[in-house]
Amino acid sequence: MTQQTQSRQDHADRKGAAGRMEVLISRLLRWGVLTSMALVLAGVAVLFASHPDWFSSKEALSALTDPQARFPHTLGQVARQSARLDGLAVVAAGLMVLIATPILRVAGSVVGFAVERDWVYVALTTFVLLALLASFVIGKAGG
Repeated sequence: MTQQTQSRQDHADRKGAAGRMEVLISRLLRWGVLTSMALVLAGVAVLFASHPDWFSSKEALSALTDPQARFPHTLGQVARQSARLDGLAVVAAGLMVLIATPILRVAGSVVGFAVERDWVYVALTTFVLLALLASFVIGKAGG
């Protein structure tokens, strides 16, 4: 095999890997959004099934917007309350999946660029990922 033929083959292999990575990332985004939507809808269904009076009482429904509501705020609270089929916790789990989906997409891009050996994009995408993760830490520290 000549050097030029080998070079073309290497390029085709990298292009094929990039295409597979794009498909994988698009599936991650699609399934993340669908999973999130399913969890939110299931949580709302559980919430209203366990509180049928909310269909007829505006006062009872306003409890959802009460700042003292038992809405879970941490991953541990979401996990524990979801295991007990708490509708609010299941909705929160859906929202957490929705938030995590693009972050996983960026993390997947880091891996994809590393597989392609595109170190400039690995560095840039890693910086974006670290900035996203730092925003959670800063947000948590702020309250």
